[in-house]
Amino acid sequence: MENWITEIMNEFGYMGVMFLIALENIFPPIPSEVILTFGGFMTTTTNLTIFNVVLSATAGSVIGAIVLYLIGLQLDVERLEKIVDRWGHILRLKRSDIYKADGWFDKYGPWAVFLCRFIPLIRSLISIPAGMSNMNVIVFLIYTTLGTFIWNIVLVNLGATVGSSWDVIVNYMDIYSKVIYAFLLLFIVIFVYIFIKKRR
Repeated sequence: MENWITEIMNEFGYMGVMFLIALENIFPPIPSEVILTFGGFMTTTTNLTIFNVVLSATAGSVIGAIVLYLIGLQLDVERLEKIVDRWGHILRLKRSDIYKADGWFDKYGPWAVFLCRFIPLIRSLISIPAGMSNMNVIVFLIYTTLGTFIWNIVLVNLGATVGSSWDVIVNYMDIYSKVIYAFLLLFIVIFVYIFIKKRR
């Protein structure tokens, strides 16, 4: 996959960065770390600039986030109620659980969107619950843009700093991702355990 990513970026420059990052947001398994750090390296060997690579990556992130936000809009509270009414007894869910989750996102959603932009996998998926809760689209775009802009600045600059050793940064980011995934898995297991225990 890395070869495919680097070939597109070499061929299409800024447009390639924007396209790949938009795709990465919609399909999280595509590694943004490779795109951004290699983009940073390219600023040392081509006429690409750090600012424009960051700008292109941020535009791609926002495009991808909007697509997932629109998907979330299709799964609003009303539709979730119908799902819970039909399958809730199997999932051990009630309508009140939906209202609690929706209320939480109404209160903390903007900061959740911002902070989750720094967490692998979740950085993309957070756009779906934002749409589901009908978060104000302007607020969503502001926090999404800020979070992704910071993430992009850091990784593109790291890639530019280490130059041809950009893959070292990718390796470190891979370790970071694995640690985050482990914590997320642990959190999900604990959450499910507590949830089932309360229902019983």
